[in-house]
Amino acid sequence: MTIQTIDSSTTRGDDRRVIKTIDMHTCGEPLRIITGGLPELKGDTILERKNYFARYHDNIRTALMFEPRGHADMYGAVLTEPLTGGADFGAFFMHNEGYSTMCGHAIIAITRFVLETGLIKKEGRTPVLEIDVPAGRIRSKAYIRNDRVDKVSFTNVPSFLIIRDETVEVKDIGRISFDVAYGGAFYAFCDANELGLNLDRSDYNKLIDYGKKIKSAVMENFRIDHPFEPELGFLYGTIFTGKAYDLDNWSRNVCIFASGEVDRSPTGTGVSARAGLHYSKGELSVNHKVTIEGILGTTMDVEIKDVLDYGPYKAVIPEVSGKAYYTGSNEFWVDADDPLKEGFIFR
Repeated sequence: MTIQTIDSSTTRGDDRRVIKTIDMHTCGEPLRIITGGLPELKGDTILERKNYFARYHDNIRTALMFEPRGHADMYGAVLTEPLTGGADFGAFFMHNEGYSTMCGHAIIAITRFVLETGLIKKEGRTPVLEIDVPAGRIRSKAYIRNDRVDKVSFTNVPSFLIIRDETVEVKDIGRISFDVAYGGAFYAFCDANELGLNLDRSDYNKLIDYGKKIKSAVMENFRIDHPFEPELGFLYGTIFTGKAYDLDNWSRNVCIFASGEVDRSPTGTGVSARAGLHYSKGELSVNHKVTIEGILGTTMDVEIKDVLDYGPYKAVIPEVSGKAYYTGSNEFWVDADDPLKEGFIFR
């Protein structure tokens, strides 16, 4: 079954767009999957489809991500038919600032969604999906128990460290130490303890403030390049790392991405980037699985499955695991004469 089976109706009457969604969360991080109301998307690759959507239909993103239908930390996904040989479907991702190149928490949720709805039909208790995303091909695996997807793992794109043990002057903070690594998106990594930050809700606003300022300072002073795809060469966010609150876990981190969004999950691309970073520093090895907490204490596992040369970098292939849950379904109406139809956002 192909993604084209999704309801494509776009209007109700002459002046109202109707958009249908399924809402989920992975480790607390929301995901709004569009299931109806999408216009035709043009392009031969998932990057081209994403760029076409951004150019001609960005008002759909803002209507669904922003208030009054969403909020400053909402996250969404668009599904397409497969765009490379052997893929089951394609996906790209959106948020308060625009679009992301890869999203681990979304892959986990989408995998459960397409299998349990029968949108993609697969046999067996551990079905595997091949997914086209802007960062490349992602392989996800579902673990089915009692006819439901209990958890999902995915094998991510090559993940690697590009900037190691650097410093930068940050406005109102001072000189800070950081690394930059890639796990489907580029992140600046900082030690929370060195900055006097708590990795929980008590420092929620301070984490946002520091994350945005550090991201801006690194972008202004350092070049971020992907070795093969220029469109992927930008800093997506800041991740603060520290000791786990639950001593059974390996570490805790909090990701501030896009325009000050706080990832409620440990961040699938973020823990992938950490796998590449810690491998490069001799702190993680192949087949060493670790559990990382997010700001809520919810967890993802990450394990280095392989190591390879990736352009000038020594990259790892990480496998990330987590669980997703449904939160509801929606039929959103966007009236043509609504002065706030494209949404608004407060932080």
